[in-house]
Amino acid sequence: MLEVRFHGRGGQGAVTAANLLAAAALRDGRKGVQAFPHFGGERRGAPVTSFVRISADDVRLRSRVYHPDIVVVLDRQTLESIDVTAGLTEGGTIVLNSRKQPTEFEFSDRLRVAVVDAAGISIAHKLLVSGIPALNTPMLGAVARLTDEISLEALLAVIREQWKGSAGEANAEAAREAYDRLEVNR
Repeated sequence: MLEVRFHGRGGQGAVTAANLLAAAALRDGRKGVQAFPHFGGERRGAPVTSFVRISADDVRLRSRVYHPDIVVVLDRQTLESIDVTAGLTEGGTIVLNSRKQPTEFEFSDRLRVAVVDAAGISIAHKLLVSGIPALNTPMLGAVARLTDEISLEALLAVIREQWKGSAGEANAEAAREAYDRLEVNR
């Protein structure tokens, strides 16, 4: 079973990202999928965590993801306030929205670190919500590149279903660009 934990802030798309990742896995024929959020006060900018489980079999576990295989960090400032690496499985991967190189993070010597400039990609594709870059679809492109549990094709299809027309195409292209531009330290 693949377990993924997303860290972000309200309005960045962490909850939508979890739902889209689960939908893509389902489209790819995975039998067991779960996606659910955890957050406090429902307001833009508040910390948000969302979780995804993907399995070839039914998923019966009903708890937060405490030992993720992949941690996705949409908001760089989260690194300053939360230990996003907590519980990450041995050999797990942390995916960061950053212009830094994967080796520039203090934990890069002990973790597999993947980076992509999701904010820059979102801005280039005009994916803004109230002037703030929407980070979810580029980060999903990065996740698709890191796992065999979902295909890029399935991910792009569910993105296009979520947002119709030009918005769907812009989000799909942002995901594809992040997929292509992802950098990993090992």
